Amino acid sequence: MNSGKTVFSQLMDFLPSYEFRLCVDRYQGNYKVKSFSCWDQFLCLAFAQLTYRESLRDIETCLRAAGEKLYHMGIRGKVSRNTLAHANEVRDWRIYQDFAQVLIQNARELHQNDPLAVQLDQTAYALDSTVIDLCLSLFPWAKFRKRKGAVKLHTLLDLRASIPTAVIVTTGAVHDVNIMDELFWEPGSIYVMDRGYVDFSRLFRIHQDSAFFVTRAKKNFRFQRLYSHPVDKATGLRCDQTVSLCGFYAQKDYPEKLRRVRYFDQQTNKALVFLTNNFTLPPLTIAQLYRCRWQVELFFKWTKQHLRIKAFYGTSDNAVKTQIWIAISIYVLVAIVKKRLNLDHSLYSVLQILSVTILEKTPILQVLSHFDESQHMLDNDKQLILFN
Repeated sequence: MNSGKTVFSQLMDFLPSYEFRLCVDRYQGNYKVKSFSCWDQFLCLAFAQLTYRESLRDIETCLRAAGEKLYHMGIRGKVSRNTLAHANEVRDWRIYQDFAQVLIQNARELHQNDPLAVQLDQTAYALDSTVIDLCLSLFPWAKFRKRKGAVKLHTLLDLRASIPTAVIVTTGAVHDVNIMDELFWEPGSIYVMDRGYVDFSRLFRIHQDSAFFVTRAKKNFRFQRLYSHPVDKATGLRCDQTVSLCGFYAQKDYPEKLRRVRYFDQQTNKALVFLTNNFTLPPLTIAQLYRCRWQVELFFKWTKQHLRIKAFYGTSDNAVKTQIWIAISIYVLVAIVKKRLNLDHSLYSVLQILSVTILEKTPILQVLSHFDESQHMLDNDKQLILFN
């Protein structure tokens, strides 16, 4: 019987504490702080994410009930609702953004050899956004419509690892296409996005940065066919064409040639038209790449179901972003633990086990290993699964 560290403390040992201190020092997070440090704040909100706490008072009650275990969990400051609310209000949210980026980099290195649904040598990303509705009277800074508030999570997801490499939090009024101006396009990588990101001047910047894009054409897309290439129609392909844009402004925004691939999806009984600047990949691979974009939709649904990002512990812009970034950190941390411990369980199962064993003093590998997921999934066949 292990009489030492709690499961929570063992889980937090996977975090790079030195990099966290660097992030705190970068923004002077502990300046004039006497008792409740940024690390204490992170641990409290991490506990809230892992155990599905509903409010600050809920966090305070549960942690105070833990009593002497708080010290062994790494929490040195006194936990109170007002102290945690003040920390969420004034501690710079960029501390947790930078720390999440450190974890993301570690997770991507661990998952870099994972198989992709499409045979590719390049790195593939999916770009999309999701809206989180807010009460406009409580979050007046997050105005979305006349009587509605919301924030948007603009996410760039690594399709090989299902890890978000970039997350930009904005108000709901910011259009998706504007986020393309804030992203860095890796040369040689492929970016898959839907029709909301079709802006030829911005797509041409991706092309100029030696990166590739795959997107769907809008219904009013005007083009001139230059060449047609043979396709195997038994695979669902209908055409593979080299085209140029029509219209003065369209040609000015994107003066180069484009590739147009038309594909009939038998599952949905729809004809889909894709645009890309990649002329080397087989046309069927282009269609399969766009199908992989569904992973980012699953990521949004999964995080909204299993992480605390729909109800917030504070109403300020800083508090909301702090909670979102700590939620992302916990998501990535569990993915790191799953990989390092060579667990076959789904990410959902790992989170569920941790939520009920977080204060036990049992080796974490023992806790996560004694579980028959095959029987569990028979009762939850409709549950969203990541990292099978």
